[in-house]
Amino acid sequence: MEESLHYLLMTDYLLFQKAFLAGVKETNLTPGQPKILDYLLYHDGVVQKEIASACHIEPATMTSVLYGMEKKGYILRKNLNGNRRSIYIYLTDEGRSLAKQVESTFRTMEEKTLKDFCKEEKEMLTAFLMRISKNIQGEVSDE
Repeated sequence: MEESLHYLLMTDYLLFQKAFLAGVKETNLTPGQPKILDYLLYHDGVVQKEIASACHIEPATMTSVLYGMEKKGYILRKNLNGNRRSIYIYLTDEGRSLAKQVESTFRTMEEKTLKDFCKEEKEMLTAFLMRISKNIQGEVSDE
């Protein structure tokens, strides 16, 4: 059982997540917030729906996570062009600083995780994970 693909994927995810959250513990971020900060660092000023899709978070959950982030001063919501349905999300200066810290922690975790991998193995792993993701997304959308 310990060598089955599903077991290895779940175990590796949980170990990575646990180590990552320990690395950002002093920030008091909740589990969904780091990936949102990381996404906004490179896609600032996007609508909530785009963030939810990119981060694989349900829209209702996204609303509550963003509300908490706004309360903490990490993001701003801006209504552009008078369209109340299109609210754009922006990082504040504090949010940008925190996002950079999160990105640094992600990079450190990736380096530790892949320390014994050569460049070609890293590229292959990335390609395999992307194919797995594509296959799973195809299965979910087919249902």
